[in-house]
Amino acid sequence: MRLRTTEIVPPDQVWTTKSPVTARPHRQFRIHREPSSRWRGAGPVPGRRGGARTPPQGTTPMYSKNTLLSAVIALAALLFAGCDETAESGNPVERSEAVAEKIAFEVAFITHLDADLPEQDVFIEREPGSGKVWRVTKGDNDMNAPLFKTAVPVKHNPFDDKALGPHAKGEALGMTLGTWLKQRGTGTYTFENGVGTLDLEFTHLVPNGVYTMWHAFMALPPTTPFSGILDLPLGARDGSESVFRADAKGNATFKHSFKPGLQLSGRWLTSLLAINYHSDGKTYGGLPGDFGLNAHVPLFVMLPKRAGLE
Repeated sequence: MRLRTTEIVPPDQVWTTKSPVTARPHRQFRIHREPSSRWRGAGPVPGRRGGARTPPQGTTPMYSKNTLLSAVIALAALLFAGCDETAESGNPVERSEAVAEKIAFEVAFITHLDADLPEQDVFIEREPGSGKVWRVTKGDNDMNAPLFKTAVPVKHNPFDDKALGPHAKGEALGMTLGTWLKQRGTGTYTFENGVGTLDLEFTHLVPNGVYTMWHAFMALPPTTPFSGILDLPLGARDGSESVFRADAKGNATFKHSFKPGLQLSGRWLTSLLAINYHSDGKTYGGLPGDFGLNAHVPLFVMLPKRAGLE
């Protein structure tokens, strides 16, 4: 396999946002890739030829140890070559481990409303005293509307209008819709020598709020019915490296290096980063918590496609 040295900013990796509630600056991913000068690719593996002999009649032919060893090595080479094809197919494979490269791009987190989707984990009461709440949509323009939790967990489903509500009303979140939508996050991601690094800054978060960072995957176009989102804590699978807290003014930084690096989007799976606000002040290890009840995602960003994908 031959690698090319390229500098890519494809049009399909530009993520722009528009919100009926708040204006956001448009962001563009800038991706720089520099394949290393060395790559261990799969190739034909020479094997020894053992001398041919004819077994006595009525006996089973026996292969020499050298012949068996050569066959095993050749099979392993073929399997290794197939790994890169699987990565190119868009399946969830860590391609960054198969090809040594340098990657760098900027990220700008957005709200669900910015993406023309309903907010998934905060709810408003459209009929006071009804005991029912609804997900916030782009038609909800009252920035002073108080936000609520749900009484029971509610799964994410951003593509089905039936999932908007009504849902059983839970406790008040102690903030308004305008406060929720002010949350911001920007930063950079770099990948070099097999190590990924996120350097992020957040503003207008919940003061002293507990947050976690998630690496998520979703099928786009979505399945019907919606098959859900795979949420993985960033870094260690026990979630210990994904936790951060806002200060008293709602500011926070998140800088962390991890191996392997982020898996970028493929042909069938879209890769995302998302932050999760824990309204109960607790974290749940490798699980995000109960969405709508104690886990609430205010911001996310879709990651660009891997190089070489149309």
